[in-house]
Amino acid sequence: MVEDAAPRLLADAMLGKLARWLRILGYDTQYLQGDDATIAHRARAEGRILLTRDHELARRRGLQVVLIASQSWPEQLREVVAAVGVPDEERSRCMVCNGVLDPLPREAAKSQVPPYVAKTQSSFHRCAECGRIYWQGTHWDGIRGRLEKILDGRTD
Repeated sequence: MVEDAAPRLLADAMLGKLARWLRILGYDTQYLQGDDATIAHRARAEGRILLTRDHELARRRGLQVVLIASQSWPEQLREVVAAVGVPDEERSRCMVCNGVLDPLPREAAKSQVPPYVAKTQSSFHRCAECGRIYWQGTHWDGIRGRLEKILDGRTD
């Protein structure tokens, strides 16, 4: 088990879908495609825990590693949570770029989202890095339910 109050993660090229779901949960998760040396260097330089399915990469010196056994992303998600715990603060991150999502006043969001969304939603967030705007639309209950089911170990 890796002990860290706010785990910073780096997912290698085989774990892109896992990286997106970890970001939804609030993990600071970078995703990197590249050769083993580049990935290992970045993980060390940024003090990140490397998530990989690559046994050879996992054996490199000076890395904190969670070697992912499963090919299924829901099971991979459970493996990461079991290894590093859950983030201390419940703050989602941008699924695309990993930027922090900051609250965005409704009035500021109105002109930047579809009219129906502007009328029906009251809470918005903007990615501090790429500017994407997020809101908890009707799909959010499904996402939350799916995550709860996965983290509880249910397969139904």
